[in-house]
Amino acid sequence: MITSRHPNRVKAAQYLALLGYMIFLAVPLVWLLSSSFKSSRELVELHPSLIPQHPTIANYTAALHQADIVHAGLNSLKVAVITALLTTLVGLPAAYVLARTRGIISKLGLGYILVSQMFPLILIIIPLFLVLRDLHLTNTHSGLILVYLVWSLPFILWMLQSYIRNIPRDLEEAAAVDGARRIQIVIRIIAPLLAPGVVVTLLFAFISAWNEFFFALVLVQSPGLVTLPVKLAQFVGIEGVIRLGPLAAASLLATIPSLLFFSVMQRWLTSGLLSGAVKG
Repeated sequence: MITSRHPNRVKAAQYLALLGYMIFLAVPLVWLLSSSFKSSRELVELHPSLIPQHPTIANYTAALHQADIVHAGLNSLKVAVITALLTTLVGLPAAYVLARTRGIISKLGLGYILVSQMFPLILIIIPLFLVLRDLHLTNTHSGLILVYLVWSLPFILWMLQSYIRNIPRDLEEAAAVDGARRIQIVIRIIAPLLAPGVVVTLLFAFISAWNEFFFALVLVQSPGLVTLPVKLAQFVGIEGVIRLGPLAAASLLATIPSLLFFSVMQRWLTSGLLSGAVKG
């Protein structure tokens, strides 16, 4: 009744809520941008201003050259991209089996996926470290990628199988009548219709691996192999003193690859949605 009588008020309230949410998201980035151009003296003032009084790029110089975040960023990019691709390649056929299999096995699989997400990281890090040590995968990017793959896969399976359940079985049955094998059905029919789900999977796996800190801190010790979140933590000294200016500059630079990746994948997400709508 309220919606039909006052549609303009409802729409205005929606726009205000959206504006408030955008401001909420923008404030940290604006604060980082402002702090990254401030000198150390301005950063410790009791009443700092949003606009730097004496802008400087010394913080970016320190982050790029002294802290060498470029090398750490390349390590994170390598790990995140490989994790996203492997997670999608493994998760797609596994999710298809979960979605199309009926019976106790499918129910147990979905139940195990939910239960596996309830364990805190601190409970599994020690046995996980011992297993990777026996496999000679500690202090390597391969071991880190394997951990990220296993850790992200349950949520990916749960998400992809819900996409697959919405695809009519009639399409698969028609392809099977025409002589297509199961793997051909998954690749040629299911995968194109799952373009939005695949894009979301890639985004989730990439961002999760890009931002992950705890596993990278414990499993990787060599300075040349550390990822970007671990490198950012090194701006905090042993005494608890934070180099706020270089940290703000490095944090701002660290957001650029994920934003670029999201911008590129968003186009594929939009085209996948339109393609799915046409095919449906």
